[in-house]
Amino acid sequence: MRYWEFIKDADGANTLNHIIQLTGFSDPVHAEAYVTVHQYNAVLAVTVINRTKETLQNFRLELAMMGDLKLVERPQNHTLAPQSSKQIKDNIKVSSTETGVIFGNIVYEISNVLERTVIVLNDLPIDIMHYISPPVCSDAAFRTTWAEFEWENKFYLIFWFKFKLALDGECGFLAANLYAKSVFGEDALLNISVKKLANGKLNGYSRIRSKT
Repeated sequence: MRYWEFIKDADGANTLNHIIQLTGFSDPVHAEAYVTVHQYNAVLAVTVINRTKETLQNFRLELAMMGDLKLVERPQNHTLAPQSSKQIKDNIKVSSTETGVIFGNIVYEISNVLERTVIVLNDLPIDIMHYISPPVCSDAAFRTTWAEFEWENKFYLIFWFKFKLALDGECGFLAANLYAKSVFGEDALLNISVKKLANGKLNGYSRIRSKT
């Protein structure tokens, strides 16, 4: 049983693209996770599959956070029957749009084994793109907000290929404005300016502005 069997929403195909495998193919427990970010918290849904023929007792996820992330609840113990699966959800408090990392272990016991078994999980990055969505912004509002924001980062762009779409024909330049908003109400503006050189190659600048 895979994680996609738990997905009931209409956006299941997009959800599958964001699943991260936490354990290896040879580990006795398969684990994969998906993060759903809300405004001030995130839900970490981890699907675990017992590949063994033993009952796993006192099974739990021991997680730790890096960045502005905080685990809300203490880990709970579970019992996992042979060849069975279970979905474990943890609530995470989010304080900012900074990139964070979730890491940890799977710990469980088997009745005829004295020592606990520990499986180290792969790191689960919480990227800034989890908090950003592309809303609608008019040209006038974009120009006004662009003038208000002071912080700017500028990148020099070099394209080593011939542009055959927007710059086809007599047009020798391209300019585009992009706008995004975080779940915390923070705005990010992006301006891209590209020109075509005599040799057919492209170069230009990308400028990002935000309040801080």
